[in-house]
Amino acid sequence: MRIAVAGGTGVVGRHTVEAARAAGHDVVALSRATGADVVAGVGLDEALQGVVAVIDATNTTTLSAAKAIEFFETATRTLLAAEKAAGVRHHVALSIVGIDGIDSSYYAGKLAQERAVAAGTVPFTIARAAQFHEFAGQLLAGMSGPVALMPKLLMRPVAAREVGEHLVRVASGAPAERARDLVGPQDEVLSDLARRQLAFDGVRRRVLGVRLPGAYGRGLASGSLRGGTDALQGEITFDEWLRSEDHVRGVRTRR
Repeated sequence: MRIAVAGGTGVVGRHTVEAARAAGHDVVALSRATGADVVAGVGLDEALQGVVAVIDATNTTTLSAAKAIEFFETATRTLLAAEKAAGVRHHVALSIVGIDGIDSSYYAGKLAQERAVAAGTVPFTIARAAQFHEFAGQLLAGMSGPVALMPKLLMRPVAAREVGEHLVRVASGAPAERARDLVGPQDEVLSDLARRQLAFDGVRRRVLGVRLPGAYGRGLASGSLRGGTDALQGEITFDEWLRSEDHVRGVRTRR
C-alpha cells in the first residue's frame, strides 16, 4: 500500500516512515525538505498520486493558541483538499490524549485540527498518543542557563518510535474516526524526566518544576494527559529509551 507521511522528517514522522517501510509499504515522506509544503499546498498533487492513506504527523512549536489553530487548521484543510483530489481513502491524524478539557495554548490547535479532520470529506481516524519520551529534551534544548524551568506535568510518556508503529497500524486498517489512545508504560512527572535525562547525559543543570497559570497550567497538572485506563500501552520506559539509539545525548532533540 502506498502511504504518505506528512511531517515525515520530524520526531514521530521519521519513525512512522521507518515503520511503514519495514511493514512493506511504499512510503512518501511529505516535508519542505522533500519539496512538499502542507501549509502552502506546494508539491502535494504530485506526491499524493496513488496514495491510499495519509498519516499527518506535522507539528508547529508555539504556545500561542491563535498561531497553533492557524497552523493546524490550514495544514489540515490543505492536506484534505489535496487528498480528495488524489482519491486518498484514509486520513490519519496524530493528536494528544486527554486534551478535551484544555482548549488553550498549543492544545487549542490540536483540538482545532481534530475538528477540521472530522468536518472534511476524506474518511479519517484520529489517533491520540501521550507526550513522547523526547519531550523533556525538546524543552531543555530550548532553554539556556544553569536552571531549567519545567511546567508541572503529570504524564505517561511513550516512545516516538512506538507512536510511529501505532500510526502505521491504524493507517493500514479501515477508517474508524477514533483509534484507541496510546500511552506509555509508566506514570511520570516531567521535571523528574528532565533531571534523569540531564544526569544520564552528564549535564550539570538544576531543574525546577513550576505550575503554569490558567486553564493550560491546570490541565497539565491535572493528570488528564496520562490518558484513560482503556488506552493501549507502549512497552519502552523512559529509562530504556535513554539507553537506546533513539536518544540523542546532550538534549539536542527537536521536532
